[in-house]
Amino acid sequence: MADHTEELASGGAVLVPVGESVTLRNTVSYAIEAADEAGLDAVHFVAPVAWHDISDVEAEVRERTESLLTRVSAWVDEDAPEGSPAAETAIIGEDEYLFSPDDYADVLAGYADEHGIDRIIVDPEFSPGGNVPLLRPMEVALAARGFEVSEAPTRRTVRRSRLTRAGGALQFGLLFGVSFLFYQLLGGFAVVTGDSYDLAYELVTGTLTAGIVAGALYTVTLSERVRIGRLAIQLARFALFVPYLLYEIVVSNLYITYIVLHPNLPIDPRMTRVRSAVWGGPAVTTLANSITLTPGTLTVRTRGQYLYVHGLFEGARDGIADGALERAVRFVFYGRRAMTIPGPAERSDYEELQGPRADDATKEGKDES
Repeated sequence: MADHTEELASGGAVLVPVGESVTLRNTVSYAIEAADEAGLDAVHFVAPVAWHDISDVEAEVRERTESLLTRVSAWVDEDAPEGSPAAETAIIGEDEYLFSPDDYADVLAGYADEHGIDRIIVDPEFSPGGNVPLLRPMEVALAARGFEVSEAPTRRTVRRSRLTRAGGALQFGLLFGVSFLFYQLLGGFAVVTGDSYDLAYELVTGTLTAGIVAGALYTVTLSERVRIGRLAIQLARFALFVPYLLYEIVVSNLYITYIVLHPNLPIDPRMTRVRSAVWGGPAVTTLANSITLTPGTLTVRTRGQYLYVHGLFEGARDGIADGALERAVRFVFYGRRAMTIPGPAERSDYEELQGPRADDATKEGKDES
């Protein structure tokens, strides 16, 4: 990556990804000044917005993002000297599912290529996807694509925390409720089935434990503020998802029973890797656990959007490749619109890591090289 002291060559334009941050104002000023000194024609301020945000709370997210870009334009008008480069603003990534640093790098690179831009200035506090640790890998990914990437030399007296975030009563209440129910589950719900002593003991200890957990972790555990309306809709969708998951479990159990009773034991175990079209901890966890709960498949490991799944027989792997469970989980978290995304196999996001197909792919790759 280029250092911010390195001068930009004259001509062309520079791209600046923007998002809410404590140093955005300084970054805008620096980008205009650097572009003017280098004799550039334009500065493009773009706000990457993940498709899942737009799909679920379209009006709110779009209004907030457009308001941010309006502020950027106002800052440009304040700081730009006469005859300075033109400022362009745009929302990008609306039709993509953005999760990893490469995803954000791809949409930024696509916009840059479309507008003939080869220089990118990054706000050092820019937080793609609301996850600060993605910034450095995103910069590396952009540099690997041939872009000249530099960070704005902004100064700030207070640096944002990279772990905690603003919390609220809803976050605390939600985590308290989950912790309390989990405590009762571990105790066999003695608060319901036990005598009066058990009732008092379980209520007191459960409340204390849940209060400690919620008080210590509610600003860390949840990635964003809880929206009651959105949560209620997701819970309603989850209520529809549970019977479907139970149906899949029953069908898979019947198939496993057939395999066990078959004299030839027709199993064909293989490891697969799937790049899922879900994002965020709750959605990825729900998908991974749903796959594991379905007999014949086991989620061995998750890494970002990637799930490493062991399939006991071909039918189970075909179900993973088709993405039926993935679509159901997308419905729970993002609504019906998200179900139209193709399955992993159709997106070329499904790969067998063991077995004849994997061997053939490896051999084909060697032949091409």
